[in-house]
Amino acid sequence: MKIKRVKIEIKGLNEALKEAGVVFERLSKGEHIQKKTAIYFSNLKEMRKVLTEKRLELLKIIKDKKPSSVYELAKMVSRDIKNVLEDLTYLQELGLVEITKTKNKKIPYVDYDKIAFEVAI
Repeated sequence: MKIKRVKIEIKGLNEALKEAGVVFERLSKGEHIQKKTAIYFSNLKEMRKVLTEKRLELLKIIKDKKPSSVYELAKMVSRDIKNVLEDLTYLQELGLVEITKTKNKKIPYVDYDKIAFEVAI
């Protein structure tokens, strides 16, 4: 079984601009660039604001218990459904969770096995 990972990086603006410059230079030379998918934060403080314990708990529960709806997920974590839905919507915008909408419910889904953190020093 292949393990799917989501990469989350903390990278300062200068480093991000330097990397973008290298990519642009390689592209202008006609080189092929491998697509790099990751979620970036400028510092650890910003990452902690986004990836709170409650949001990470939602991801873990979705992966492990596969709730059949947002309502069921909210019951599993003993939280208000409105707050769970807000967190899920935000995690969906980041690409960390998928939500399938059916006629009567919304079903959360996580399509990876691990989250890898990388911090530039």
